[in-house]
Amino acid sequence: MSKTLGTTSRGIKAPIIKEGDNLAEIVVESVMNAAADNGFTLRDRDVVAVTEAVVARSQGNYADISAISEDVKAKFGENAEIGVIFPILSRNRFAVGLRGIAGGVKKIYLMLSYPSDEVGNPLITLEQLVESGVNIYGEPLCEEKFRELFGYEKHLFTGVDYIEYYKEVITQAGAEVEVIFANDPSRILKYTKNVINADIHTRKATKEKLLKSGAEKVFGLENILNASVNGSGFNPDFGLLGFNKAAEDRIKLFPRDCETFVADLAARFHEKTGKRIEVMVNGDGAFKDPVGFIWELADPVVSPAYTSGLSGTTNELKLKYMADNSFTDLSGDELREAISNEIKSKKHDLKGNMASQGTTPRFLTDLLGSLADLTSGSGDKGTPIVLIQGYFDNYAD
Repeated sequence: MSKTLGTTSRGIKAPIIKEGDNLAEIVVESVMNAAADNGFTLRDRDVVAVTEAVVARSQGNYADISAISEDVKAKFGENAEIGVIFPILSRNRFAVGLRGIAGGVKKIYLMLSYPSDEVGNPLITLEQLVESGVNIYGEPLCEEKFRELFGYEKHLFTGVDYIEYYKEVITQAGAEVEVIFANDPSRILKYTKNVINADIHTRKATKEKLLKSGAEKVFGLENILNASVNGSGFNPDFGLLGFNKAAEDRIKLFPRDCETFVADLAARFHEKTGKRIEVMVNGDGAFKDPVGFIWELADPVVSPAYTSGLSGTTNELKLKYMADNSFTDLSGDELREAISNEIKSKKHDLKGNMASQGTTPRFLTDLLGSLADLTSGSGDKGTPIVLIQGYFDNYAD
């Protein structure tokens, strides 16, 4: 990298990945071809991120919704009446899984959180909630009361009424449905003692509260398809967490065995270039849309696997703070040299140091994964591989 260039993030085009493809070989070839075509070279500590979608696709980590139905039936028994609580509102990220769950039970008590789901998809606006005066942690609202208070709102971006949509998904799968609205997980126990808690990042606390409050059977999405059912795909760590819709009756699960993949890929890059290339598998980035208020992270983690050089958090000094406080009497080359020396001599842990304020430590994989997700996109860009260069450089280099 030149002295005038900082971090760069490039989307690398690749062939359409299919089940059984040698993904590590394809990634190396795609990155090396891009470097040759565009006149850049790889350096030590460059980062190659590969989206989880193509990792799972190359693994063939798919399941039909019938496998979900079978697993749910095995866990709750025949003709069960269960609660499904706190799902996110998504056609891609939950609806197909809900169809599979509904196919394995007699009735679902669907409990939706409000004013929004866990990742920020709104059922109603905050203004509507404030105006209503409703205690969102009080008694559950039935659908009739909810509609009376808030009407028939559609999602800002998708134009979908998720209450009606999820009801249709359940009934079309052959189950009965009753929709309720509450934010205290224990409220579902008024209707049933058997529960699937479908939340993602709050799942451990939700499950613990349900069990302490008298629930009999509680399974999170991570407990469904955490083992193969009739030869289906599965994920031993995350189950259904992080799945995507593949077809109307089929899902792609979050990839498994990612540690093996990143190790293999890093070794291939080293063999090809002699450089230590850091590698990660990335899912959703952890950022929030300021207009729709949607937090993008519908996956259980930003990165399920990465090489050791990406462990830990950032450890940076704030240039503006040093310029405005420590070196106010300096300018030009003197100021540059003073700040460079400060960076070179910084401690490995800047916790409590005022010169680091405004650079809140975050895990490197969360930052890099978010950058990779924004770079690769989720539509038709065709760049499931991202090369990030210069990320570990600083002003003193």
